[in-house]
Amino acid sequence: MNNNTGKVIGYKRVSSIDQNEARQLEGVELDKIFIDKASGKDNNRPQLQAMIEYVREGDTILVHSLDRIGRNLAHIKKLIEDINAKDIKIVFIKENLTFSSKDNSPMSELMLNMLGSFAQFERDMIRERQREGIALAKARGTLVPID
Repeated sequence: MNNNTGKVIGYKRVSSIDQNEARQLEGVELDKIFIDKASGKDNNRPQLQAMIEYVREGDTILVHSLDRIGRNLAHIKKLIEDINAKDIKIVFIKENLTFSSKDNSPMSELMLNMLGSFAQFERDMIRERQREGIALAKARGTLVPID
């Protein structure tokens, strides 16, 4: 996927250090890759910020799927807007969605809103299950505080 005008940059994210990001963008030729092992709850991730500093006009960012770039619809939309404002294209492989400063279709915008909402909903559900599990463990007296 060479765009002949700039570099092809990959971004991968997993939520924790023990997860493996190898399946993301597997077999895709990239000029440079940035990998975060952090929550997608906001855009405050070291490698995401490094990538934003690194990319230049005409580059293309490839991301395995929309939920890898973030888990908050407002943050995802702002990030895409900021990237596009620098005349950088961002492509989500799994969803087959491309966003650029020159061409964002109404269908792409709809899909972004729907899929971004699902990513945020999924994160909210995970947090809710965690809170329920912690409450049950406390009630049973099996929750051991970490110093």
